Amino acid sequence: MTRSTSRDRGRRFRLLTATGAGLVLVPLAAACGSGDSGGSGAIRIGVPAPLSGDSASAGQDILAAAKVAAAEINQAGGVDGRDVQIVEADDQCSAQQGAQAAQKLLNSGVVAVAGGYCSGAAVPAIPIYGRRNVPFVLDASTNPSLTDTGKGKVFRTCGRDDNQGLVAAKFMTGQLRARRIALLHDNTTYAKGLADAAANSVKQFGGQVVYQDALQPGQSDYSPVLTKVASTKPDVLYFTGYFAEAGLLMKQRKQLGLTFTLMGGDATTDSTVLKTAGPAADGYIATTAPLAKDLPAAAAFVSAYKAANKADPGPFSVYEYDAVKVVAKAVDDAGSTKGADITEALHKIKDFPGITGPITFDDKGDRTDPLYITVRVRNGAFTAHKKLDKSGGTWVDAKSS
Repeated sequence: MTRSTSRDRGRRFRLLTATGAGLVLVPLAAACGSGDSGGSGAIRIGVPAPLSGDSASAGQDILAAAKVAAAEINQAGGVDGRDVQIVEADDQCSAQQGAQAAQKLLNSGVVAVAGGYCSGAAVPAIPIYGRRNVPFVLDASTNPSLTDTGKGKVFRTCGRDDNQGLVAAKFMTGQLRARRIALLHDNTTYAKGLADAAANSVKQFGGQVVYQDALQPGQSDYSPVLTKVASTKPDVLYFTGYFAEAGLLMKQRKQLGLTFTLMGGDATTDSTVLKTAGPAADGYIATTAPLAKDLPAAAAFVSAYKAANKADPGPFSVYEYDAVKVVAKAVDDAGSTKGADITEALHKIKDFPGITGPITFDDKGDRTDPLYITVRVRNGAFTAHKKLDKSGGTWVDAKSS
């Protein structure tokens, strides 16, 4: 490939971003670096996700969103005239498979990685990518350690569980006026980390943690666990595990006639949970980053996703879409497909116009403006419920802007 001129670089990659209901072409800066994007052929971006197993619906959703983003980039001319190619790998939400998926992606020649659902699968993958200087932009893995120990090569378009735990504790002790709080997790990296974060914040806000323990994932009957929780007389049970177990907890809580409020974390907002729980899901509350349908800027993405997949996008789809787009922006800014150059460019990105909001990364690679809200199940669907106002002290209706 011949080296492009500065004027050509202004045209070489136009991000399709959403404004209201339509997609518009947004030209990038005229001069984006001194090198070209590394030659010819497709620019490969890896997407590790659970494509099989209990969390497969979330993983397939993430992969589908990545493909929507890549299709839009390619439709607009690609990056320096080169197509973006999504390379998938099934991490099965496990540490062993997470490491194998990482090696598979590196062997496939990916220049960066955008994905990840289970934090436990991301933990062993991060040093594997790091040794090859391949940046990893997480879309759904929220355990704080991932960026804390990522040596500046790990980024997130989603939030962190210490932030989510704080919001959950504020909601339970403030909006719900709960004083006795039970915490249930599944011993995974994500779930235990979120439970610990919530416990620390509950105590900070004057609440009492009356129960904190794990269930065994993959079971069909959690009645004994729910009965044990109920014996501690909680006002709220906050479940920090995944959606497969959450649906059963909702259903069996109702069957047992238990009256404490049931809440969950952001891994419980997959639509599968509503099918499992049925009417028992009504009134369920979860802490989460805003969902696609509640983001005005995501309207065009939602339409494109539906057209491509004949289904509604899941809870982390928009964060994966933004992860792929921000990686492509960094490749373009760097004028290179070298991992170190892409990483440096990611750190320099300021207010990237993501459909989840402006994206700027701090020194660790976390977003500088993560937002968590609560959603509530009404009429068989997750609906935006409450969020904290700008002062962080008052709960208001969650209307994303």
